[in-house]
Amino acid sequence: MSQLRQDLVTGDWVVIATGRGKRPHAFSGNPSTVKEPKENCPFESFAEEGPFVPLLREGSVTVIPNKFPAFASGVCKVFSKEGPYTFADGVGFHEVFVLKDHDRYIPDLETEEVKDLVRAYRERYNSIAKQECIAYVSVFHNHGREAGASLAHPHSQLIAIPIIPADVERSVAGSARYFKEHGKCAHCEMLAHELAARSRIIAENEKFVAFVPFASRIAFEVRIFPKAHQHGFGMLKDEDISFVADMLKQSLAKLRVGLNDPAYNFFIHTAPVGSADAYEHYHWHIEILPRTSTWAGFELGTSIEISAIAPEDAAEFLRGTETSK
Repeated sequence: MSQLRQDLVTGDWVVIATGRGKRPHAFSGNPSTVKEPKENCPFESFAEEGPFVPLLREGSVTVIPNKFPAFASGVCKVFSKEGPYTFADGVGFHEVFVLKDHDRYIPDLETEEVKDLVRAYRERYNSIAKQECIAYVSVFHNHGREAGASLAHPHSQLIAIPIIPADVERSVAGSARYFKEHGKCAHCEMLAHELAARSRIIAENEKFVAFVPFASRIAFEVRIFPKAHQHGFGMLKDEDISFVADMLKQSLAKLRVGLNDPAYNFFIHTAPVGSADAYEHYHWHIEILPRTSTWAGFELGTSIEISAIAPEDAAEFLRGTETSK
């Protein structure tokens, strides 16, 4: 029989439908990486002048403005009405974090190179978070066409927006509600349970842990948390960067080897920009979502996602997946 599971923070329900009989290897498909010639790649050289000169160079990572931004600088949000509808200009920032090598992806990199990427994330996050118009900063990475990567050259993105996304608002509200009722951080409680139970952990080091969530939205979802409480990603300390880089590299390498290089998205789920006191109950983390399934009618109609493998089985499989580096 299938099982309904509820997310501790958001209250969202998911369905674990192991009766569908899928084994871990059944989630492997064709590799998502498509080779494209370097000669046609816009990330092989950078402008020396003009609006697209690099904003930051951090070791093997170069940060540039997005040439086709979803959000661009302008006058701070001015909401307007059209009948019952509300709208505003898309004021914000859109940047690209370009990795040095055209065909070396995060699992291929040395840990020092992944540290460059994480450090660049933090530097740009903290810089943009100070801007007057910004309410939320999203840092994310798309791998594979099915995950929305329009270019094969590995790169991450940052989009900063003048509103707080509804999903983030629900997560923050759930965290605040749990703190009010129990006097504790919901994510810290979750971590304590996962570290004690160990059935869903796939990797850990001194400062960070990677695990498959109890209420996984999709098969082989992975979350990476700092063990120490921090509400916002911008609080990441220099001495902790190597630990989160290690967990990110390990997690993506296990997914690549175990699931034959699936398309995936990962993003940093952090508290909104603002007062530390307002969001002290929150706990930032990274969420990795491999594209192992497609939403169909039930998922679209109810927003309840069905996973065909138990999180405990997915974690056991990934935990036992050996990687070369």
